[in-house]
Amino acid sequence: MIDKDRLNHSLAVARKMVEIGKSYNMDEKQLQELFVLGYVHDIGYEYENDKHGVTGGNILKQSNYKYWQEVYYHGEVDCEYSSKYLDILNMADMQVDKFGNDVGYTKRLEDIKGRYGEDSIVYQKVKKLITTLNEFHK
Repeated sequence: MIDKDRLNHSLAVARKMVEIGKSYNMDEKQLQELFVLGYVHDIGYEYENDKHGVTGGNILKQSNYKYWQEVYYHGEVDCEYSSKYLDILNMADMQVDKFGNDVGYTKRLEDIKGRYGEDSIVYQKVKKLITTLNEFHK
């Protein structure tokens, strides 16, 4: 289920996406799209924890939401889909902690390591994603 912390996280991701979008000189319509995408990116948590991206993406696809694939594939490293909006979503999501605080990549990774353990699949996946984002945006 989506709790208050998840809502705070989603709102902060939405705002971070707008901030990143502005750095790419995106127009007002694109910034609004980024905000909505950030706000709904974790909608799948209402129904599923482990595969919340897939669940949320499928829900949004059924609603004809334009950016359902970004929700479906967010947090994935080696996926078959890519877009500027997915990159921005991953950048924002990996800088905002579970409470909605903008903590940057390093502290976000430390938080995930503390919650799941260094040997966990979740930590290893996030570590690889953050490494990829850092290399891609140098």
